[in-house]
Order: sequence, then structure tokens, then C-alpha cells
Amino acid sequence: MLDRIALNELKTLSKENADGVALHLVMVSQLIESDPELAHQHAISAARRAGRIGVVRETLAITAYATEDYALALRELRTYRRISGRDDQLPMMVDSERGLERPERALELGRSVRRSTLSTPVQVELAIAMSGARLDLGQAEEALVELQIPQLDPTKAFSYSPALFGAYGTVLEELGRAEEAATWFERADIAADALDDDGDATIEIIEEELEFDESSFDGAAVSIENDADADAVGTTEIENADGPVGSTDEADGNEGESGERVD
Repeated sequence: MLDRIALNELKTLSKENADGVALHLVMVSQLIESDPELAHQHAISAARRAGRIGVVRETLAITAYATEDYALALRELRTYRRISGRDDQLPMMVDSERGLERPERALELGRSVRRSTLSTPVQVELAIAMSGARLDLGQAEEALVELQIPQLDPTKAFSYSPALFGAYGTVLEELGRAEEAATWFERADIAADALDDDGDATIEIIEEELEFDESSFDGAAVSIENDADADAVGTTEIENADGPVGSTDEADGNEGESGERVD
């Protein structure tokens, strides 16, 4: 079943065509994890039938990224961005530049949009992608700084927290700070487990240092409480973007970005 936004975009098509495209998009969502190559073929079929629909171009980009065709992913993401006017896939664009072994361009692209204009989950994804680009350049200290954002809060777990905590641990490990890295990897696991247990709730994680007598052991107690904050845990959805495949897109993502807000 497609989400409401995707269905609204498909309303510009004839009913028969919209139904066919919708089936392909549903198949993509079902196959993207288990068989990305087959999901990609469904995305290509959808794009052939509805190349000017935003969600379709975005879906094609996502499957291209999943199959490591980073040039196609970047081209389709640029088309999606142009059609929709949205920057929500900027982190994937940055990662696609990394996949093309262009970390400097990845950093330039990531800096081309004000972070404050992005949703919180996208800000976090962008920080992780930018940190990865720094690591590609051998800049581990700078990679750590990229991740030191307000959302790096070990006392709360949102949908993006496990990935953020894990990325922070990876950079610490790269810096030779193994003990600190292990702490952040553990926090990533705790956050992931808490989110799995509580579904859509915001999770507050409280770590308490406890004192025991000599017959006891030292340790930490972790309590998890629900929070009513609605901006907590979400699921990743595939959204649409249209335009015919192979039409007026940039070649292999080598063209520069234009018309973007600069800090």
C-alpha cells in the first residue's frame, strides 16, 4: 500500500497507468531489502510509465543507490530535487558523491544547504554522510566534529539515534579511542533495542551509576520510559519524484548544483 502523498502524485496519470505504476512502487518497497536488483527493475518500469512523477524518480534513485549505481542515483536525485523542490534526499546525494570517490564534492554539496531548513532526521543523516566524507579524506578529527550535533544525546533514543551513536563510535575507533567507542556502540545497541520494544514512542534512557557493598558488583542500571513527543521514532518511506528516464537529466552527476541556499 502506497502512502497518501505518493497516491496523490499518481492522480495526474490515467487510472490504468496509475494502478500499474503503483504496483511497481509497492513491489519496490517489498523487495528493496531482500532483492535490490529486482526492486531496481520495478523502479525502472515505473519510471518508463511515469517519468515525470516525483515519487517515481526518487524511487529509481533509491534503488540505484541500493545497487551501488551511484552515478544514476545522483542523477535521479537531482531530478527529484528539481521536480519537488525538496532537499530531504541531500544525505543520499552526499553519499552518492562518496560512492563516486569524490569526497571533496560530497562535502561541498553537504554545505550548500542551511541545516536549519532540513528536518531533524535529515540533519542527522547529513551529519553522518559528511562525517563519512571526512573519513574518506583521512580527516578523523573533523569527522568527529561533524557528528557533534545536538541530537548526539545518549539519554534519548529517536529513530536516527542508533545510526548516529554507531557512527560516532566508528570515528572514535578510527581515532584509537577504543574504550569510548565501545561505550557509544553499546549506546547504539541500547537505543535500537529500546526503539524495537516501544514502537513509535520517544525513548528516554537514564544511566545511573549504582554503588554496592563489597559482595556486590559495580554496574549501571538503564531505565527506559515512554515520552509523548511525536517527533520521535519514524519509518523510512519511499516518496515519489517524476520525469522520464534518460530525458533531460545531468550526465553521471558531474554538473554543479545551482540555485541553492548557502550558509
